[in-house]
Amino acid sequence: MSSSSLSPNSSSSSSQTAPPNVVSIAGIDPSGGAGVFADIKTFSALGAYGCGIVAALTAQNTRGVTGVHTPSTEFLRLQIDTLFADVALNACKIGMLGNAATVTTVADRLSYWQAANIVLDPVMTAKSGDTLLDRDAIAALREALFPLAFIITPNLPEAGALLGERMPETLREMRRMAERLREMLPATSGQWVLLKGGHLPGSESTDLLFDGDRMITLCAPRIDTPNTHGTGCTLSSAIAALLPQARPGSYSPVEAAVRAAHDYLHHAIANAGSLAVGHGHGPVHHFHALWTKPGDSLSPH
Repeated sequence: MSSSSLSPNSSSSSSQTAPPNVVSIAGIDPSGGAGVFADIKTFSALGAYGCGIVAALTAQNTRGVTGVHTPSTEFLRLQIDTLFADVALNACKIGMLGNAATVTTVADRLSYWQAANIVLDPVMTAKSGDTLLDRDAIAALREALFPLAFIITPNLPEAGALLGERMPETLREMRRMAERLREMLPATSGQWVLLKGGHLPGSESTDLLFDGDRMITLCAPRIDTPNTHGTGCTLSSAIAALLPQARPGSYSPVEAAVRAAHDYLHHAIANAGSLAVGHGHGPVHHFHALWTKPGDSLSPH
């Protein structure tokens, strides 16, 4: 994380001295690798106070999803209204929503509360391949939530579903896909697409950050590990945590936040092997920079 552009407790507002308040509206993964639990870990690791609104519940572990339960839209609305009426929220990450009714309810309430810095991760499938979003909800995402989002963060299969086309197979096709995704957002400036290219082959993973004008390429060495459960959740929640803390520096605030989120996720994946969670796709290590490593001396204070 570049100290010239981001600080764990800095803010775009000089009057704010407390950590930013950030909310995740997403599903619950009991294993803690994805969804609201992973998002709150990420917020906490990056200096933000985390809140959570439950849009769906899953019966899930590192190997798969065995069931999904969606709370009523009335209760979802009550969760959102009750939180926003009391807590000043500096950013909002949206993850798994499950169905069209949930999507439209979230969009309605976030529009009402004029939510800031909305990071939309259009979660459609789990790492295991299990479906987490009804097919008829894809149109609702485009129509109801895209106009509100400050940045959308689809991976390549999700982007293909949003555009109704096949997944790109080359970086050139991926660039065109990023352009088409940006065309789906309102024409006004200030909204961004982060297209994640982890599904393309190669020794590097390449993402594209695009605002309709600048196409920024973000590359990272690919890490050979099965412990990638919740990487999309973690990246989008890292961006949400860092956006309110960004200030001008070597990069624009948005680019600085996304670059710092990338760096955080890369190290979280690299250190995932030190955890022992489940027998499938394990979680990334959200607290890799904070936890005492085995064998280090411990102090009660």
